Amino acid sequence: MNKADIIEKVRETLGSTTADATRAVETVVDSITSSLKNGDDVSIAGFGIFSTKTRAAREGRNPRTGETVHISAMRVAKFRASKALKDLVK
Repeated sequence: MNKADIIEKVRETLGSTTADATRAVETVVDSITSSLKNGDDVSIAGFGIFSTKTRAAREGRNPRTGETVHISAMRVAKFRASKALKDLVK
């Protein structure tokens, strides 16, 4: 399932136009993205928690040349599924 499929499902469920469903899905995605960008966690009951994690700086290797390269510290997005979601998927 991709974003277009989610928009279509929202449109069917709400009985609205595709434009309204697109705005609804975009609003949810933008809200999650902006919260993560600000360093906040996003918890959706029964689904899971979106959060950010700081990865430490480290040394890596260029696979083509084998040369050592420095990889800077960075923040990465992380998702932790809720118990209810894990149980549904089993």
